[in-house]
Amino acid sequence: MTVRRIVPNLTVADPAAEAPFWTGLLGMETPMDMGWVVNHRAADNWQVQLISRDATAPEDSRVSVEVDDVDSLYERAVAAGYEIVHPLTDEPWGVRRFFVRTPQGVVVNVLAHR
Repeated sequence: MTVRRIVPNLTVADPAAEAPFWTGLLGMETPMDMGWVVNHRAADNWQVQLISRDATAPEDSRVSVEVDDVDSLYERAVAAGYEIVHPLTDEPWGVRRFFVRTPQGVVVNVLAHR
């Protein structure tokens, strides 16, 4: 299992209202905008996501970690006894993901693109 990228998820009331800062001032592009979650990316693939409220999960995550094998990592998390906040799910926007809580309570969105 390999980590492909790690993206911080910032909770904001209105992701669209943040666009002038991220795209205007910092010059980032917006490869994904689903209304409730907006991803801004710099040319060298530095990313930040702004989330108003996760559309399908019971809690918002603080960070997203993309991996190459989400199924095996899910099995490892369950076997290790970590709290699964959101079960392994195929989401309509093309990712397979689950949320897991770290020992200190941070909710992590673990995903792979399908």
